[in-house]
Amino acid sequence: MNARSEPPAAPEPLPGPVVDTHCHLDITAEYSGLDADDALARAASVGVTRVVQIGCDAEQSRWAVDFARNHPSVVAGVALHPNDAARLGLASRRSLDEGLAVIEALAPDPLVRVVGETGLDFFRTPDAAGQAVQRDAFAAHIGFAKAYDRTLVIHDRDAHDAVLDVLDAEGVPDRVVMHCFSGDEAFARACLDRGAHLSFAGTVTFKANAHLRRALAITPLDRVLVETDAPFLTPEPLRGRPNASYLVPVTARAMAEVRALPLEDLCRALDENAEAALGGTWPPYAAA
Repeated sequence: MNARSEPPAAPEPLPGPVVDTHCHLDITAEYSGLDADDALARAASVGVTRVVQIGCDAEQSRWAVDFARNHPSVVAGVALHPNDAARLGLASRRSLDEGLAVIEALAPDPLVRVVGETGLDFFRTPDAAGQAVQRDAFAAHIGFAKAYDRTLVIHDRDAHDAVLDVLDAEGVPDRVVMHCFSGDEAFARACLDRGAHLSFAGTVTFKANAHLRRALAITPLDRVLVETDAPFLTPEPLRGRPNASYLVPVTARAMAEVRALPLEDLCRALDENAEAALGGTWPPYAAA
């Protein structure tokens, strides 16, 4: 393992508990060698006391639920990622339907708080046929979120207007999170108007992403979340190294600067917002 692939050193702990609202513990080890239990322990040591483990296909979604069953600080998200949905649907309608059936069967489990990440990705699926499949799968996931009172977590890459179109056509669920928010102030307002929480990842620290910082600045404090999307989207100045939940403090400190808030106040808001966005508490904290 070369130096760039090794996990960075732990940052200074946060002054209060915070939830990583979106991570992929099952694949973090592939990038850093940090297994899921170690990743949780490191996170707890810096104040990231709870995490949401997101599945992106049928197998990963099953893993997320099983892992949450043995780790009280974890809840699960289940979905077919939009690019996986496109792959399945372009192979055959039966393949897509079978994958969606797995997600619907998992969604009622009380350890599942999230249906997602679902949505649209027009960057990696630029063809019209694949995008049509993504829209169908997104609509199905919206239906699951409503039927089982789960939070809808939306992946949106180069598809802002289309995401809003599908949400409006299907009807917005009671709880919606825009995962790794990637839009500008106008898109932030459009999402907020639909009741969404906006979740900011390490991308908000990238020098080129002033539009994300402007969006963060105008988002009501009670609608702001933080995430890693680990092992991806590592914040500056660690960009290029593998991400993990224990690096949330780096992003949270940058967010506090953007908001001109004491870090303690932001941490309190982030923790309370996560419970509101995800439909309540889950016991116990990983670290007292």
